[in-house]
Order: sequence, then C-alpha cells, then structure tokens
Amino acid sequence: MPKAVIVADGSFPVHKEPLRFLNEAGLIVCCDGSTKTLIDHGLIPDAIVGDMDSLDKELAVKFPDRIFKDDNQETNDLTKAVEWCHKSGYDDITILGATGKREDHTIGNISLLAEYSKFIKVRMVTDTGIFLPYRESCIIETIPGQQVSVFSIDPGTMITSAGLRYPLKNIKLGNWWQATLNEATGNTVALEFNGGPLLVFLEFCAKEESYR
Repeated sequence: MPKAVIVADGSFPVHKEPLRFLNEAGLIVCCDGSTKTLIDHGLIPDAIVGDMDSLDKELAVKFPDRIFKDDNQETNDLTKAVEWCHKSGYDDITILGATGKREDHTIGNISLLAEYSKFIKVRMVTDTGIFLPYRESCIIETIPGQQVSVFSIDPGTMITSAGLRYPLKNIKLGNWWQATLNEATGNTVALEFNGGPLLVFLEFCAKEESYR
C-alpha cells in the first residue's frame, strides 16, 4: 500500500521518530504554509495542497507543477491534503506538524483523525508520541511502562480495557481528560468497545521501538 507523509503548518518535528517517517516517505505533501519550513530543513515536497493563502510567492513561482489549489472553505488545508492523497491512491498516511503553535488548530487536527479513519489508514506523529484512531475493538502494541491515553469521540461509547495499569471497565468517557496518562503493563493493550471511534495516544519513551 503506498505511503505518504503530510506536513501541516504547525510545529516542525525535531524528535527522531517523526523525522524517520519523513525521511522514509514515499511521497511528501505540504499544506501550503509548511512548504518553506520543509525546504528550510533540506527537503522538497512532492505536492503542495491548500488554498495557497500561506504559500510564499517565490515558492509558488519555483514549484508551479507541484501546486494543487483547493479553494473549498468548508475544510482546512490538512483535510484538503488528506483527500488529495486519497484520490491520488495513497491510503496509508502519516501526519506531521499538526500540533503546536495554536491550540485550537491542534485540537481540531487531532479530532479530524476520527473522520480520516473512515477511508484511510492514518496516524499523527508528534515530538512526544503518536495518535492512532480506532473504529472497532483493537489490540495495540505497547512497551511496559509506556503512557497511554484514550479519548472517546462519542461520550456514549462503552469501553473496557486489558493491559492498562488503571483498567477501564464498561466505562463511558464523558470528557477527554478521563482516560489520559494511563500506563501499559505489558506488550499489548486491548480495547473493547462498540460505537466509537476512539483516539489513542502512545507516548514515546526511552525504550521506544518502531511505531508503525
């Protein structure tokens, strides 16, 4: 399955794990405002997607063949980039640079993972960990002692866990803070739920391996 990395216009990553995804990408797509930052870090985007309101004019002249303008004001540039990748045949997408700078953008971008997971395999990697969306009960690979946070998009979803230090037992999460900062006790965490979707955040830790 073709894999793509989307670079949003938040804080550019510095941790080795998001940078590994970037350096191994089969395709790099920039939301328009992140293009200059990517180039400043020595990489060239394969595509630039967005409404182009934040694209440097010199870069627009330099890379006209890589620009895919989308004027739809009902979606943000990250969603435009995800949809462009999907239409271009890329169904495995890693999102970088989607957090930091503005908190409202960060919350919005994280919540959008639930929407994207309806039609693609997607993850969001930050400098502290990785967000993964799940639409059905799942088993997640973990490292003993790794911090795990679970977020429910639908507060009516009933969740039961195995492998967490503080188990979730037929619980409904009415607010996003309720299942944060938990801890994996072994090499897997199981989440059983109906409804959903759930967003799971896995912290990077000293013993981290490959988060694929």
